[in-house]
Amino acid sequence: MTDLRSHPELGEIPVFTGRRLVLVVTGALSAAHTPFWLNWLRTGYPETSLRVLTTRSAGRFVTRQALTSISGTVAEPDEWPEEPAAHAPHVELAEWADTFVVSPATLNFCSRLAGGLADSPAVLALQCTTAPVAVAPSLPPGGLTSWAYRRACAALEEMPHVTVVPPVPGLSTTTGRRDAALSAPMPSVIAAAERLRAGRETPS
Repeated sequence: MTDLRSHPELGEIPVFTGRRLVLVVTGALSAAHTPFWLNWLRTGYPETSLRVLTTRSAGRFVTRQALTSISGTVAEPDEWPEEPAAHAPHVELAEWADTFVVSPATLNFCSRLAGGLADSPAVLALQCTTAPVAVAPSLPPGGLTSWAYRRACAALEEMPHVTVVPPVPGLSTTTGRRDAALSAPMPSVIAAAERLRAGRETPS
């Protein structure tokens, strides 16, 4: 793996006390950058165990084989098992993780989570966990100001274990303009998850 600890564009690696991180990857184009960020996570936090879940639409932009090779663990599909299983995957995920990151998070995924849906193992685990959840939206042109996103974002911010990491302006490959809203860099997402954890652990 490439050593990214001193990457000039990423700055210092933020403090992260999580030891069992689940990364959920959804079907935005920036999912193609996930191998880079997995490398960064493994380099920066070697004591943290990683699990990766991918939605079906994420497979358009990044393969589970690539994520498996870089993460050191089998990337899991965010789908209910077709064969009978002795355990419930959403319960096992919620019990295992001390931190969840959804990056990139599509508008569809944000809306499902905000609406209380539980139609996949990852979404149901996120609904039931008490661990910090950092959601990093990645939106198309117009998505950031859309009614659907504003409503979803407001609902997510009301969830005490969830933080929404504001997207950053970026180039739309469709319009050729900087009118897309891309998921925040992973250092910002990890820092947001840690702030949420620290705030919840502070005595009242």
